[in-house]
Amino acid sequence: MRVDLFDFELPEERIALRPARPRDAARMLVVKPGGALCDAVVRNLPDFLRAGDVLVINDTRVIAAELHGERIREEGSAGISVTLIKRLGASRWQALARGAKKLAAGDRIRFGQVSDAACLIAGLDATVSEKGEAGEVALTFDLSGPILDEAIAAIGHVPLPPYIAGRRAEDEADRRDYQTIYAREEGAVAAPTAGLHFTDDLLARLAAAGVGRETVTLHVGAGTFLPVKADDTADHRMHAEWGTISAATADALSAARAAGGRIVAVGTTSLRLVESATGEDGIVRPFSGETAIFITPGYKVRAVDILMTNFHLPRSTLFMLVSAFAGLETMKAAYAHAIAAGYRFYSYGDASLLWRAE
Repeated sequence: MRVDLFDFELPEERIALRPARPRDAARMLVVKPGGALCDAVVRNLPDFLRAGDVLVINDTRVIAAELHGERIREEGSAGISVTLIKRLGASRWQALARGAKKLAAGDRIRFGQVSDAACLIAGLDATVSEKGEAGEVALTFDLSGPILDEAIAAIGHVPLPPYIAGRRAEDEADRRDYQTIYAREEGAVAAPTAGLHFTDDLLARLAAAGVGRETVTLHVGAGTFLPVKADDTADHRMHAEWGTISAATADALSAARAAGGRIVAVGTTSLRLVESATGEDGIVRPFSGETAIFITPGYKVRAVDILMTNFHLPRSTLFMLVSAFAGLETMKAAYAHAIAAGYRFYSYGDASLLWRAE
């Protein structure tokens, strides 16, 4: 399909720079193909679900993946910033580097700052072991394993999406706000943002209403923000992300569907992973590995019945996904309504609750 079919105009003031407080006070647009749009708030979510439905949440945890440092050479230093995107080993990471033209294989980079506090990790050194053609580099750190993880957490920064980072600096509040309350498995460089709306109270009320909850893990990569540069969706290469669904979770989801319950994916990450694990027979199976599934109109959704998700970038793979799920014309109308009604867009923005188009 032509990529320009997924374009729309979004006023800059609709981009949220901070989340709603409390989290479940965010607005939620309920979209049922063929039905009227319904303006609600996230805390009303139990009103739209029923006993036997099952939420699928993504428990990935965002790491402090943005590192700032200096390239060290005899002829002089140069400022370097990288975003870690994929772990390659106990001491190795793949990263996207800003200022990659300044780097060559074998270069040394020192991240962090010098400090007199001997008990604190003040600096972190790495060697550029490989360099790609699109700004990606492989870094081999001098530290390894849990000690490396602690160092990254100590000196790294929250990798805010570019549409937020370009308008304000990351601060201490983002370390809390840009993380779901159930985040557990470290490895993401972007948050599964639909999950940011949940509170302990909302989860408790959903459980009291008989709505089940199953957990999967998909480590969201920086590729989620990459624009689609091709003119046709067939020519776009989707980024891969690592995920896992346990046998117990797969069995629970298949059993819920067999009993008449609906699978409610919290976020496009949960949907992509569940769909990757589901066969043409509609059975969800255990999964562990990378998925590069690219869902566009024409894709037949196999398992997910309802999708809770934020409002996405124009011409993005995520807007293509929601258009495949609920219908392109339905989503164009929903987004036009959201813009006119003042909904807040993107990672810190409001939510939508979408029913699958039959």
